[in-house]
This record gives sequence, C-alpha cells and structure tokens, in this order.
Amino acid sequence: MRNSLPLAAVLLGLPSCVLADHGDALLLGQQVITASRTGHSPVSIASSSLITRDEIERQQAGSVPELLQRLAGVSVTSNGGRGKSTSVSIRGTSDKHVLVLIDGVRVGSATSGSAALQSIPVEQIERIEIVRGPRSSLYGSEAMGGVIQIFTRRGGAEGFKPYFSVGAGSRSSYSGSAGVAGSHGNGWFNLGVASESTDGINARAYRSTAPNAYEPDADGYRELSAQLRAGYRFDNGLELDGSWLQSENHSDFDSRSSSGATGRNAYSDGSLQAISGRARFSPLAFWDVTLQAGHSEDLGDNFQDGRFYSRFDTRRDSATWQNDFNFGEAQVLSLGMDYQTDRIDSDGDYAENSRYNKGYFVQYQAAFGRHGVQAGLRRDKDEFFGSHDTGSLGYSFDLSDALTLTAAYGTAYRAPTFNDLYYPANSSTAGNPDVKPEESESYEIGIRGSHGWGEWSVNAYENQIEDLIVWAGSSPMRPENVDVARIRGIETSVATVLAGWDVNANLTFMDPQDRSKANHGHLLQRRAKRQFNLDLDRQFGAVGLGASLYAASERFDKASNAEDSRMPGYALVDLRSEYRFDEAWRLQVKLSNLFDRDYETIQTYEQPGRAVYFTVRYQAL
Repeated sequence: MRNSLPLAAVLLGLPSCVLADHGDALLLGQQVITASRTGHSPVSIASSSLITRDEIERQQAGSVPELLQRLAGVSVTSNGGRGKSTSVSIRGTSDKHVLVLIDGVRVGSATSGSAALQSIPVEQIERIEIVRGPRSSLYGSEAMGGVIQIFTRRGGAEGFKPYFSVGAGSRSSYSGSAGVAGSHGNGWFNLGVASESTDGINARAYRSTAPNAYEPDADGYRELSAQLRAGYRFDNGLELDGSWLQSENHSDFDSRSSSGATGRNAYSDGSLQAISGRARFSPLAFWDVTLQAGHSEDLGDNFQDGRFYSRFDTRRDSATWQNDFNFGEAQVLSLGMDYQTDRIDSDGDYAENSRYNKGYFVQYQAAFGRHGVQAGLRRDKDEFFGSHDTGSLGYSFDLSDALTLTAAYGTAYRAPTFNDLYYPANSSTAGNPDVKPEESESYEIGIRGSHGWGEWSVNAYENQIEDLIVWAGSSPMRPENVDVARIRGIETSVATVLAGWDVNANLTFMDPQDRSKANHGHLLQRRAKRQFNLDLDRQFGAVGLGASLYAASERFDKASNAEDSRMPGYALVDLRSEYRFDEAWRLQVKLSNLFDRDYETIQTYEQPGRAVYFTVRYQAL
C-alpha cells in the first residue's frame, strides 16, 4: 500500500482557526426538524448538521455516504467501490446504532439492522439533516449514535420548472437525471427520475495468505430511481403532502472464500422504497396536529454462478399521531404515539417473521431569557421483549449574543434484529431468542459562537454502551449480550472566509474503547481516533473552484487489535470546478483522490483510486 500523507503533519500543520463543519455553518439560520420532531423549536441544543441541495451540487458528491463522511463525528466503511455494502457510523457507534429516515419514514433492513444509504440516489435529495447523540426519547430503537433524515426534492417556484443533468467519467461511469418541479396556487410538486452505472473497481484485494479468495474482476453497479413529492394547503389551514421514492439497483461483488468454496460472479439485486402521507391541521390556534402514515421496503436477492442463493426482504408500515401545543413562541409541549410493524420474507425459515412496536413520547421545549431547556421521555412496547423506557435532558445558556453553552444527557437502546433473535439454525450460525436490547447512556457539553467573521463550535461527549450484541462461539455461532463499550470524543468546527475563500473544516478526536473482558482497552473495530475535513471554495465570476481534504488515522479490522489487522491512516484530496454559462446552465468537473492513494476501510476491500467526472446541469429559472 502506498504511503499516505503523514496524518500528524496534516492535523498539526493547519491553523486551528480553520477547523469547521460545513453543515454546522448553516444551522443558526435554519431549523433542523429532526432534532426535535417539531417545525418550530424555541431552543437549539443538539449537535446537528444540515446538507442542502446547493451543497450537494457544489460538492459534486456521487453518493450519500460520500456526503456524510465530510461531517464531524461521522465515519464511513465500505466493502469496495460504488454501490457496495457501506456502513455509516456516528460518534464511534455502529451503523446499527444510527436511525435513518426518509421524509419521516424509518428505512432499513429488519434482518441486518442497517440502512442501505449507498442506494439512496443523491439526485433525488433536497436536504439531509444529521443529529449527533442519542435520540431514542423521540424515535425509539436504533437512535443511539444519532439520526440521519433525508428529505426528497420538492417544488416551490411558481409554474413548471424542468431540470436535468448528464454526467460521465472514469471506469465507464455514466449518470443522468431529469425532472420537473413547481407550484400553482396553494399546491406544489416535484417529479424526478435518475440513473447511474459504472464498471467499478475490483472489490477484493489480493492477499498471499488467502490466494483463493482473489477474484480479479471489475465489480460494477447500476441504479435506476424515481421520486414524486407533492402537497397542498387549503384555505382553512389544513396541509396535505405525500412523497414516494423508489430505487432499484444491481451490484456485483466478490464473495469467494479463502477455500474458494463459495463460487464466483456474485451479484445482488436490491430495491429500496419509501412512501409517506401526512396531514397537518390546527384544531385551536395553539394546537398543531400531525398525522402521518408510511411504508418502506428494503429488498435484496443474492445470486452466485448464475443461481439464486439467498433473499432478505423487509417491509415496514408505520403511523404517527403527534400533538404540538405552542404556548407563545417560547414554549412547545409535544405528545405523540408511533406504531410500527415489521415483516420479513426470506428463503430461510425464521421462527418469527413479523413484529410490532408501539411508542409513546412526550417532549417539552422552552426558552426563558438566556436559558433553554429540552426534555423528553418515551416508552416503547415491543411485541418480542416488552417495554423499554428512554429519556433525555438538554440545557443551553447564552453567555452573550454571540456565545452559547450547552449540556445534554440521554439514554437510548437498540432492539435485537430478526437475525439476532431468529436466524435459522444450521451447523455454523443460529439466532438467540433470549438476547436482550442494547442500552446506552450519554453525556455531552458544548460551546458555540456566531461572530462577524464566522461560526464555530466545540462539543465533548461520553457514551457508555452495555449489552452489545456480539455473534460469538462456534458450532453454531450465536448472538450474546457480552460486550461493553465506552466512547469519548471531542468535535471542533469552524466556518469562516479567508482571503475570499469560504473555509469549512472539522476535527474529531475520539477514544472508542472496547470494555469487554476479552478485549478490554482495545479500540473498537474499524474506528479511527482522529478525523479531519477541510473544504475550500471560491467564486471567480462565472468560474467556481473548490478543494476538499479528508484525513483519518489508523484503525484495526479485528477486535483484538492484532498487528496483522492494522489499517494505516490515509489522506484524500479532491478538486472540483464549475463554469456557469448563464443562470440556468453549468458545467462541472471533479477530480477525486488526486494523489491516487491506496487505502482500506475494511481489510482486504479495495477503495477507488484517482478518477475524473464531468457533469452538465440545467435548472429552469
């Protein structure tokens, strides 16, 4: 593997005044709905980031994980190149500890416990909200490390406004999107389609210790998606809106074992769908009622040597009733109920294939002069393991008009998946119906500032997780509540303008310790202790220039932190530019991994080298 830029030089050689998170810079003037589940919040306590449509296009990102990796406290690992299985971690927790929503609808697999973020098309996204820290008191299971909510594109401008893009680049990569958005009277809509394809890279690297596992081929990816979102506001104040997102994908991958027994030419056909319908009205001036129904699907069929060999399908239905009582501008009391049913369909014989959960929550938000409070409680009743209670308490104090102190405490949990509980028993693996939910307790303090020269924030946290579910043993391997973890970290961010350049950066220090008996004091698998991001952008008339730097320290692929599982730190540099022919037309160029660095985020899995992409965009005014 080629030597990366020395991480210490990267982290120490840059002035502290440029350590920022480009998402955080947008928050002070815009509400992050996900942090409170309310459109209006009198306080802002949670550590949050917001990625807008303009930011998505400016970054020229090819996937949701690529966008998220630029944020403080977020790390990404991948089994190869574009479209391969990808895990997104927030504050050192696992991908199973991150709740993912699309337009308010929970998405993900009820068997694996993860959401296929790599299969959500960026061309169909209006904005992404990321909340760091526990949010089980509002959302229930999975929201231990944080919440990611994706909002699909919506119309707004009067009339019919068409848009489209076409792109091409390295490794026979092609993309295209088209749509129309607009509004008329009290109604608005957006309809769009998008597609992409790439030959990809060889997902698995050659290892002399396991030569039979090597399959030297390009593992491609194809995706086709469609999206519709529309709404109408009646004269009496009733608001109705709905959304639909569908993404179909095909991904080649390498699954050949070291013995060569599992065959070749593996691929998966997947489908992701999210449907939402919502009504909002006000029975009284201070009382807002929201009713929402949702349906999501995560479907996957796997093939090898031209033959079908496994299927894992999840279908989820949900409903929400929420009441927000607004006592002036300074106080909001929310009461609500969530209902969710999960159903799975698999070629395996699971002992149970459906379950339901009911959640009841209350939240109080208030601002009293310089003081702010956000408190919440929730009780979940799961069909499998009974009731589970979580809570949160946040406090803010304005030291001045420019400085704010924050403190927060929260508990969270994750319910066992169908695989954890009921994976069909065979000679090598079996589920465990006695496994318990994972639980966590988190503390956080922070300070943030907004000044004429820019914005900054510092947040320190500790998250203690108990009863972590680990698949252990042999003949068969079974899940058990055996592991404990303690994760501490500091996230520092700043956004400013230097010499005409927009500067956004963030620096994350993290100590993700395994506290189990077997690996006490070791780093958790695949977690880096340090991460750094820097974005530079400037407009020169019709020409825009930008650059991004991402650096991460070393990590270990095994819980034992064995030397042979060490993955070196690395640094990546991307360059981008665009030329505006006029207000409607743009030509964009991106050069990713400028120095063609070799690196791994999961041992033996390759990552893309240097590549160039061209995109032409049109947006009617």
